[in-house]
Amino acid sequence: MFENNRVTKLLKIKYPIIQGGMAWVADADLAAAVSNAGGLGIIAAASMPPELLEQQIIKIRTLTDKQFGVNIMLLSPTADDALEVAARYKVPVVTTGAGSPGRVIERLKPLGTIVMPVIASVAHAERVWKQGADAVVAEGSEAGGHIGETSTINLVPQVADAVKIPVIAAGGICDGRGMIAAFALGAEGVQVGTRFVCASESNVHINYKEKIINAGDRATAVTGRSLGHPVRTLKNKLSKEFESMEKNGAPSEELERLGTGKLRLAVVDGDVEWGSLMAGQSAGLVKRIEPASAIIEDIISGALVSAEKLKGFAD
Repeated sequence: MFENNRVTKLLKIKYPIIQGGMAWVADADLAAAVSNAGGLGIIAAASMPPELLEQQIIKIRTLTDKQFGVNIMLLSPTADDALEVAARYKVPVVTTGAGSPGRVIERLKPLGTIVMPVIASVAHAERVWKQGADAVVAEGSEAGGHIGETSTINLVPQVADAVKIPVIAAGGICDGRGMIAAFALGAEGVQVGTRFVCASESNVHINYKEKIINAGDRATAVTGRSLGHPVRTLKNKLSKEFESMEKNGAPSEELERLGTGKLRLAVVDGDVEWGSLMAGQSAGLVKRIEPASAIIEDIISGALVSAEKLKGFAD
């Protein structure tokens, strides 16, 4: 089905499905499970100390012989360390977020690493393409975590028209219908985050997973706009406190203090009221905890069903 797909060829994977590089969530266990199932698993470097990232890279190579990647958050204080670790271990694929990936491209491409920046605008996509990016992940505002302002359905086709490298759609995609919709918009692959939080191999606290499974279509909220870094999470006491403080003009220092450590509180400790439950609008479509292989199989089978329906439309 994907023999001529540029994303599968570029990444040497079976299916053009990339697992999102979610901080505190995307570790070696989850990434290996996704890669073994035919997608591309990603380890999130986030703010990991370099020695911990090294351990994760060493571990994933004991769990899979398939391609995998590392996500480097460029605004992280440990981004330079993560870059050097990726170079030392010749990580096959690196995705980047929250910043200009120029130094990542310059450092890693000569080593054979495929670099795919996550972008949220056409201007950013054009810039990283000219810098030498191999592909871009166009992430719409439906995504969980840090987001841009443009929806996936509007961002993807504009980016696909603007660059000649493969476009991977992200934001609000968690099943085969979303995959086919993304392809119709001009994408050649999809990045899935929220649904993989609920994979059996995900080490996220069960409380967090259950909040996603029980989420409805209006379960998320966006906070942090006043800081210039909007974040989409499931609604809880923390998100309501953020909204109240922002509405009342709280200083940025107070808002940042409120958010410090809250993602770990959710992922590790399972505090679903005061933890930051990062999740996309697709949370309302996630109904169960299941292996990463079952998630990928369901996405692909659903895409085939949707493709058949489109054939009828064309006729």
